[in-house]
Amino acid sequence: MLQKDASSVTLPARSANYSVMTLILCWSGMAVMSSLYVTLPLLSLFAEHFSVTLTQAAAAGSIFSLGFAIGCLLYGAISEKYGRKKIIVIGLAALTVLSLAIGLVDQFPWLLVLRGLQGAAAATFSPVALAYAVEMFPIEKRVTTIGFISTGFLVAGIAGQVMSSLISDHFGWNAVFMLLAVVYTVTALLVQSLLPKGNAQQVHASVWAPLREMGTVWKQPYLVLSYIVAFVLLMSFVSMYTVLGSYLSGPAFGLGKQDLLYVRAIGVVGMLVSPFAGALAKRLGVRLVLRGGLMLAVAGLASLGFARSLPLLIVMSVIFVAGIALAVPSLVSLIGQLGGKSRGIAVSVYTFILFAGTSFGPMLSLFFMKISSYRITFFLLALVLGIGLLAACLIRREKREQ
Repeated sequence: MLQKDASSVTLPARSANYSVMTLILCWSGMAVMSSLYVTLPLLSLFAEHFSVTLTQAAAAGSIFSLGFAIGCLLYGAISEKYGRKKIIVIGLAALTVLSLAIGLVDQFPWLLVLRGLQGAAAATFSPVALAYAVEMFPIEKRVTTIGFISTGFLVAGIAGQVMSSLISDHFGWNAVFMLLAVVYTVTALLVQSLLPKGNAQQVHASVWAPLREMGTVWKQPYLVLSYIVAFVLLMSFVSMYTVLGSYLSGPAFGLGKQDLLYVRAIGVVGMLVSPFAGALAKRLGVRLVLRGGLMLAVAGLASLGFARSLPLLIVMSVIFVAGIALAVPSLVSLIGQLGGKSRGIAVSVYTFILFAGTSFGPMLSLFFMKISSYRITFFLLALVLGIGLLAACLIRREKREQ
């Protein structure tokens, strides 16, 4: 998918407003991925409303991630055949309908079914938008654009939680999904009207061809190590915020919902380093930036359990988020390099594994909290992320794109 010569399909410089295109893609990434994180502050509300346990309520996030992960394997190839922009717009339209339906649902099994479908619809954006950026942007703008798209994905982790907390406190959890439906409608209109269509379509492409190629990426040991990093990356991000919300609202700090909202919002500061990951990678190398980001994240996560004051705890959470924000775009670039001619399927498998990891995040964090204290939970999560750091350190080869 991604390995084709992008120079043959990028728009002429005079006809393309790359800044506007980048802004639209960044906003769309944040809007789409917010739907993954909106349920994190809603777990207790789901448990109370549907009379289920917190672990069962966490399935509303996990089933979304599972649907998303599966969809990521398919939509890249489908967009090859039918066009990137068309698939993104159809996905946003489906998200509008499904978000509205979730806002109206009153039975927990239906909530899970619709969240799984919502995840599958959200998957129309991530792999397709990355492929779109490679094809439609000149090479000198491409790394920056992918950095901004990745920033949108990451900011969604904070923005989705903040929006969800704010809206649910004043209007109930149903209103969160009603608002998402409005956001997706507006986003679909922006994409339809402001993003160029492009001409990188292969009408005779087989949708199943990438799946047949999948065996090739698993034969490359450095790609396998990269996928280990991907699996624990967002898993630790989702887990951290699940545990942090419970920790801060517990007896140790006793924060209310409004205070938790501020703590989550401050995490955006850590996201601001993501657009600079490309520049750092050019100067230092992708592997070094990836390892540095993972080291920051592991250190911040492990330190959370030892922070006794709220200001120090907030600083450690920002350090953790900054590490994740550096690691995500660096890992995308590294997998693109290591994938070579199979770059398209390599990135699709990466996206699948990345969000498969998030499906385990809430359940893993709740399990750790059940068997241990908050301090040990943060340390155990840091150990899990440390597995990713070890895998990153074992990746010895790096190619520079021409």
